[in-house]
Amino acid sequence: MSWGFERGRVYNRRADIHGRFGGQQQGGIITPSKHKLVIIITGEEGLEHGYADRQRPDGVFEYFGEGQVGNMTMQRGNAAVANHSTNGASLLLFRKTPAGLRFEDEYVYDAHHFEKAPDRLGNMRDAIVFELRPVAAVVEKVEEMAPASPDLSELRRRAFAAANATPGKSKSTASVFERSRDVRDYVVARAKGRCEGCAQSAPFVRANGVPYLEPHHIRRLTDGGPDDPRFMIALCPNCHRRVHSGADGSQYNGQLLASMKAIEA
Repeated sequence: MSWGFERGRVYNRRADIHGRFGGQQQGGIITPSKHKLVIIITGEEGLEHGYADRQRPDGVFEYFGEGQVGNMTMQRGNAAVANHSTNGASLLLFRKTPAGLRFEDEYVYDAHHFEKAPDRLGNMRDAIVFELRPVAAVVEKVEEMAPASPDLSELRRRAFAAANATPGKSKSTASVFERSRDVRDYVVARAKGRCEGCAQSAPFVRANGVPYLEPHHIRRLTDGGPDDPRFMIALCPNCHRRVHSGADGSQYNGQLLASMKAIEA
């Protein structure tokens, strides 16, 4: 589950989303000010306003940005979607149904492109189309990818470049995988074989010789996709499960955040 939402379950927008998190009560992009969360809503009625969200065969969900009249611009809700990883926010997709909002999945921004589409008045305009990948698919793919470089300084350079990448037009369908790998490789290498939570040695070594540690996103409730290395920590499986499932998980996560000041100045 992501933020307590179960895939396929239908929720009430007012009670289950705004009642818990706040945020805009109108429109398809919700950005609660007090939570690291971006919620996007899709549905067939969007066709009336020039939105034509769709699922690609490769698993990417193409989501039209906000803006009913005129060219779409990368600001407000659109900027929140494009920058959610950089800002440490989770991106959740819901589908509007007659019964309410059905939770589809948690996604990661990969890239975006522009295409011509009619606005609410029927005039052709430049529409932003976000290319989003399921978090689970990104995690699975990155897990299979070999380390990019054995040099720590080079890994650090790549990791911060990935974290600070400016959202732009599509370059490669693998870009989000590459960015995630670069951040993962640096965070794990930085730990030098020891859990950055409990300081114990990694429980075992991978087949490629790298100590087994798991990157944890301190600012987010779920892991997956690129983030800022200053807010990611390499944990042993025990500490990772503790922070996500332990009774003191939230408190422990706060301790990890405090320790990052010394780990990544």
